[in-house]
Amino acid sequence: MDAMSNMSVAGDWDVTIKTPIGSLAVVYTFTEHDGALAGTATAKDEEVPLQDIAVDGQRITWRQSVTRPMRLNLDFDVTVDGDLLAGHSRAGRLPRSAVAGIRRI
Repeated sequence: MDAMSNMSVAGDWDVTIKTPIGSLAVVYTFTEHDGALAGTATAKDEEVPLQDIAVDGQRITWRQSVTRPMRLNLDFDVTVDGDLLAGHSRAGRLPRSAVAGIRRI
């Protein structure tokens, strides 16, 4: 993972996840320190760390666990194009959920 790839996602993102139970608004924050990418997801009263963040060009994958609206382990696979982010998340065997976001400026 190179620092230039990390810089393409660094910052705050307003993201919508379209789940079978409705759309969720989540703020994602990605930071880069000494060549390593870290991140958090914040929705309502819950903030969770992102795990296993991997960057491959414009493609970014990560995992996260949430407890609201229910306890789930989620896998994300998105592509960053400038200030836009799009892809999907998946919770186990549940159907994929569309993910779309825009960078906060």
